[in-house]
Amino acid sequence: MADYLLFRLYGPMAAWGDTAVGEFRPSHGHPTRTGVLGLVAAALGITRDNEAQLLALDRGCRIAVRLDTPGELLRDYHTTQVPPQQRKVRHYTRRDELNADKLHTILSQRDYRTDTAASIALSLATDAKISLDRIKHALQRPALPLYLGRKSCPLALPLAPEIIIADSLSSAFAAYPDSLTQLDEITQKSHAYGDALPRPDLIRFFWEESEPAPGMQTEMIYPRRDCLRSRRRWQFDPRNECYAAQPLKEDNS
Repeated sequence: MADYLLFRLYGPMAAWGDTAVGEFRPSHGHPTRTGVLGLVAAALGITRDNEAQLLALDRGCRIAVRLDTPGELLRDYHTTQVPPQQRKVRHYTRRDELNADKLHTILSQRDYRTDTAASIALSLATDAKISLDRIKHALQRPALPLYLGRKSCPLALPLAPEIIIADSLSSAFAAYPDSLTQLDEITQKSHAYGDALPRPDLIRFFWEESEPAPGMQTEMIYPRRDCLRSRRRWQFDPRNECYAAQPLKEDNS
């Protein structure tokens, strides 16, 4: 038996950053390890410049994702005005940047996922320096604002954290209800037109290769580069992510 902290993530838009090259900023279709742990760190009040605590959190946690509904891809044509880089000149705020003498326009394309909902299972390594109870309390009363990958992607539902004792990751997810029923009710009550969020035919699961008891048969293994090495230098190490899919049960519809 093991302890798992489960909570949900839902918002009208989310962006789970993939490897970015040039002007294109892609997004994974489900929450990434760095995205989830960054949200947990914000809830705990750990700032981006506190590299020691960020690394301790990263080394002490495992995450798994149940993708309740994948949402749809939205691609934004993005323009940003920025000042030229100058030696010994530092802009501390966005206002400072816009007040500069000369501004250049940067063009980029940024991907988002719309109406995506996921359930997260977080477990701890044996040498973790934090407890699930403390993380649960932080998610209920976050110290810093929380968002889904980018600051323009706020949460639309409470996180609803719950500690579940289970013999496997699959059992822990089975004991935690998905958010689709509640999302359906909200959608139908808020709009006099259209349908509720569509339910997928398959529920997709993603977990780390180091998970001791997944309770599911691995169907595929994907390489990911989202294990923190240095937040200050924006460096990330590779890891392997396992994948499985299960048909949606009729009693969940």
